[in-house]
Amino acid sequence: MFEKYSSQSPARRKPMTLRFAFSSLPHAIASFFGVGVLRPGSGTWGSLAALLLYMALEPVVPLWGWIALIALCFAAGAWACEVTGHDIGVHDHTSMVIDEVSAVWMVLLAVPSAWGWQAAAFAAFRFFDVVKIPPARWFDTSERWHNGWGVMLDDAAAAAQSILALGLARLFFL
Repeated sequence: MFEKYSSQSPARRKPMTLRFAFSSLPHAIASFFGVGVLRPGSGTWGSLAALLLYMALEPVVPLWGWIALIALCFAAGAWACEVTGHDIGVHDHTSMVIDEVSAVWMVLLAVPSAWGWQAAAFAAFRFFDVVKIPPARWFDTSERWHNGWGVMLDDAAAAAQSILALGLARLFFL
């Protein structure tokens, strides 16, 4: 289940450097402009960067703007991850965190703007992203999805699971 995070992971043998992250536009996008090179836990750093950027922009970006931004981030991320995965030699390298960014924004749109809900959105997404409950696991491990779309889709599935869990929590506990 946690092969991607093990010491035997191909990403551990081929770490992304800041120089590589800024060597081309797709690499910069895939690493969310270098955030993905932070260690340990690049996915957590990418999710945190997404949360902080959302909190900064949320008061000024309308709902339709967030929907457009997420769609653009998702499409550009699929392209960037496809190129970057090919260039670094690891199809879903841990330093490619643009998938966390678009997914965290999806979850944040589904919860109230209060900081407690935003923290819960962050925590729920990190849980579902790491654990990879099906169908997220299928996108992550299926040979059919060993491309940029697969990189993005497993996190979108984890976002959907997070939204469902937070919605149920809100319904039954609040």
